[in-house]
Amino acid sequence: EYIGWNKAGKLIENALKKTIKSKVVTYDFARQMKGATQVKSSEFAKAIVSNM
Repeated sequence: EYIGWNKAGKLIENALKKTIKSKVVTYDFARQMKGATQVKSSEFAKAIVSNM
C-alpha cells in the first residue's frame, strides 16, 4: 500500500491472516498459540504464498 500497490498489499495481508488462522506459524507465534504447528521462516513464507 505504501507505494500505491493497494491490490497487492491486500492480497498479502489476507494471505498472512489466513496462514496465521490456520496455525502454521514460526516459533515466535507458535509459543503463544495452542495447537499451532511450528515451521521455519521459509516454510511460513511458502504457506503465505500458497494462501494467496
